Amino acid sequence: MTVSAYILIQTEVGKAAQVAEEVRGIQGVVSADDVTGPYDVVAKAESETVDDLGKMVVSRVQMIEGITRTLTCPVVHL
Repeated sequence: MTVSAYILIQTEVGKAAQVAEEVRGIQGVVSADDVTGPYDVVAKAESETVDDLGKMVVSRVQMIEGITRTLTCPVVHL
């Protein structure tokens, strides 16, 4: 079973489009869209395990220049 999560991303002013483009290029990211509101980009990612998902966020997503904060929201099936 695949683990899915939404990654809410805050960026520096004027960097949302560039960040979304770079996030889309990460393996495991299904989508990344610019949005309005308290977050600037919302991405959906999938991986084999929660640990793999966390590693992707910490080692790949958070390393993108222009990102100031992320919040990862794992999808649950109730």
